Amino acid sequence: MNLVRAELERLAARRFVQLMLVLLVAAFGITAATTLANSHRPTVAEVSDAQRQAADARRDLELGYERCLARERGALPTEEVDQYYPANCSEIDPGRMERLPVAADFLYGVFTFAQEARPLLYFLIAFLVLFGFLVGASYIGADLNSGGVVNLLLWRPARLSVLGAKLGTLLGTVAVLALVASAAYLGTFWLIAQAAGQPGVLDDEFWRSLGVIWGRGMLLVLLASAVGFAIATLGRHTSAALGAVAAYAVLWELGARLVLTILDARRPDQLMLSSYLQAWLTGRATFWDSRACPDGGIGWVCDPSYVMTWRPGLVVLLVVTLALTGAAFAVFRRRDLV
Repeated sequence: MNLVRAELERLAARRFVQLMLVLLVAAFGITAATTLANSHRPTVAEVSDAQRQAADARRDLELGYERCLARERGALPTEEVDQYYPANCSEIDPGRMERLPVAADFLYGVFTFAQEARPLLYFLIAFLVLFGFLVGASYIGADLNSGGVVNLLLWRPARLSVLGAKLGTLLGTVAVLALVASAAYLGTFWLIAQAAGQPGVLDDEFWRSLGVIWGRGMLLVLLASAVGFAIATLGRHTSAALGAVAAYAVLWELGARLVLTILDARRPDQLMLSSYLQAWLTGRATFWDSRACPDGGIGWVCDPSYVMTWRPGLVVLLVVTLALTGAAFAVFRRRDLV
């Protein structure tokens, strides 16, 4: 317990952590202020007009679906034969669409919490992932580079316990900060919607979906923190983590992807970590397989797309994180720290 308390004090005292907290608050404040400045409470006339436009849009979707079915029956009027309809009419079936047009889609200059909460939450997750990675890397990297870990081992000569306490303190602190930041962030925008916008439809399905995204994002934040911590431990410096991520992004995500595209490799996205990250965070990611169809995907017979779900995304992210963390602990146990 004394070791954990000491690590908490060391982490809180780091200027880089304090700077990142200031940047976190500043980014959220700018986003909230911009949203507030560009929103207003809709008038009765605006709401009425938006509802009418949404009803017209839904009616157009239903009409298009009915015409598609009529084409399948051969009952489409002659003047409409040349219009494009998909081979499978279920693709434009309004009853199967994830989301139908609503009035909020036609309210301009009005912040609607139900419409904007998901993209705002993705922005929060992205910032917290960056925050966790940088703080995790600098937390252990600075101590290894400055000799702080050696001094700590003189007081507590148990390498794995010391490194475990550092990692546990980091993850616990990041988790608490992420929870507080999420509540403050989403709460602020909910208040903006009440004061200078509209809440929208906040039903059980909305909160369930938002909760799933938030839970996946928070796990991703913790994994990013552990990865930053592990790479910095292996490289004995904060810059090792930054350099490793930059090298991976340039050499593999950009360079290798370009080479695989030139070689017309099949499903290169399955070799990219970003694909699994996207699949985990969104729950379902769709990619393009250029070799799936003989004609390159032109036409209605072959569908060149394929789907990656959150399950393989989670497995890959966990394997990468556990492998790096395990390697960091194994190297730290035997390496000369002087």
